[in-house]
Amino acid sequence: MACLLERFVDRSTFDSYEDFRDNIRIRVPDNFNFAYDVVDVYAAEQPDKRALVWSDDHGHDRTFSFAELKYYSDKAANLFRSYGIRKGDHVMLVLKGRYEFWFCLLGLHKLGAIATPATHMLTAKDICYRIGVASISMIVSLDDEGLVAHIEQAQQESAGQLQHKLLLGSPRQGWSNFATELDRASAYFERPEGAAGTANDDISLAYFSSGTTGYPKLIHHDMVYPLAHILTARYWQNNHDDGLHYTVADSGWAKVVWGKIYGQWICGSAVFVYDYDKFNAANMAAMAARFGVTTFCAPPTIYRFLIKEDLSRYDFSGLRYCVVAGEPLNPEVYQRFLEYTGLKLMEAYGQTELVVTIATWPWLEPRPGSMGKPCPLYDIVLLNDEGRPCEVGEEGEICITIGQGRPLGLFCGYYGDPAKTAEVCNDGYYRTGDMAWCDEDGYFWFVGRADDLIKSSGYRIGPFEVESVLMEHPAVLECAITGVPDPERGQVVKATVVPARGYQAGQTLREELQNHVKAATAPYKYPRIVEFVTELPKTISGKIRRVEIRSRE
Repeated sequence: MACLLERFVDRSTFDSYEDFRDNIRIRVPDNFNFAYDVVDVYAAEQPDKRALVWSDDHGHDRTFSFAELKYYSDKAANLFRSYGIRKGDHVMLVLKGRYEFWFCLLGLHKLGAIATPATHMLTAKDICYRIGVASISMIVSLDDEGLVAHIEQAQQESAGQLQHKLLLGSPRQGWSNFATELDRASAYFERPEGAAGTANDDISLAYFSSGTTGYPKLIHHDMVYPLAHILTARYWQNNHDDGLHYTVADSGWAKVVWGKIYGQWICGSAVFVYDYDKFNAANMAAMAARFGVTTFCAPPTIYRFLIKEDLSRYDFSGLRYCVVAGEPLNPEVYQRFLEYTGLKLMEAYGQTELVVTIATWPWLEPRPGSMGKPCPLYDIVLLNDEGRPCEVGEEGEICITIGQGRPLGLFCGYYGDPAKTAEVCNDGYYRTGDMAWCDEDGYFWFVGRADDLIKSSGYRIGPFEVESVLMEHPAVLECAITGVPDPERGQVVKATVVPARGYQAGQTLREELQNHVKAATAPYKYPRIVEFVTELPKTISGKIRRVEIRSRE
């Protein structure tokens, strides 16, 4: 029996990017709810179809069929209802890579409540902030001593807003045990109707933004948001029926809904979850090979570590497609991965506010460092400083036309902050805050966040170009380019560098890197300041926090 993709698209195969761009159509049913209209349909029609393959570092493996996911999500919906959770309530899920995350997410969808995932690395201050912004009354958490202590402190400081805490693990005073409560809950949950049921414009999911430039914003997505991820999964990640897709992301990052549930299951592909304790590139490669991953997605940071490993040790015969997103991909990483695996990395661009927005689609030949071409869901325009559409080769802000209404997959707004929403949605555009340029063939090239651009002696310098040059040097494992205030030049370029194994930080290496940049690009772009560090500050999604580096100056 075929996957469900054909039920939501007019056509599923295309001959070219132009054919895809002009003819892809997504059918949006009335009152669509992913948990009922995808998961429960599979459970009824193909109950044994593989949905989720889970493994950890302690020898535990689990495989869940769609029938099992229906069973556990019905129980989760009843569990939440028993605690008074209702349609429209925010429930925070701090579950990292635990398979119970999928039970909870689907159960909240069925109830019409708003799943609000968060990272396990939050502090008490972070959690208290999120409780206040989202009016969170329940948290479901991992059994991690530090995290649990932070949640308990945040509860004390949140003036009684947080009422219920469920824990995955041993009994603990003040907490309910998730496994016990789930076991008690009924496995029958009837889809609510009328006012208690869900509508397409109801909110189903809320993620806090990465916080690369300030306090995290609470991003709301509606019930039909999963359908837009058909473009993400089928036409960028190249997922197919009965495949096994692995996106590297834990549930605190919005990338998990890009790569571990919505589009993949609509396309019929199972998803792989490696719930590791600590990142290790060799272990990740071994797990992907052992379980027969067929398609793989990770941020550039992961690929930088993978190419340092001896990938010939692993059997990747089942791996047929790899994609990359999260930050721009340095061409050096692309070339090294291609040499080791024979696979071209297909880059894409998007935000937590969106689905895949610009991508190297399967019909396109990748151009290392380019994001690719626009997603057919969006009318994308680059606007210059005067608000006019850019010419070929001119840098501008990536904007999406919204004058005819909000397109499928675009967020509903920043919850509780209409002023911030209006800052990015105005004059008929959604303004991403990201800068790019377009070449004569229609390929888009990322320049950087508007806030990250460096203005030195009248020149505009995008950090990504300098970072790419530095990444070509074997001594550089990771790097970040920022601007430092300078009384004569306005700003000068600074490189914050993590040296590769075997290289000694110091003045000799500093001068070698500066000369390398001078030789490879315009001399005015070379870093006048080079700082060596053991690691770069990053968001929960692995993005470099240049704002934190700048704040140290």
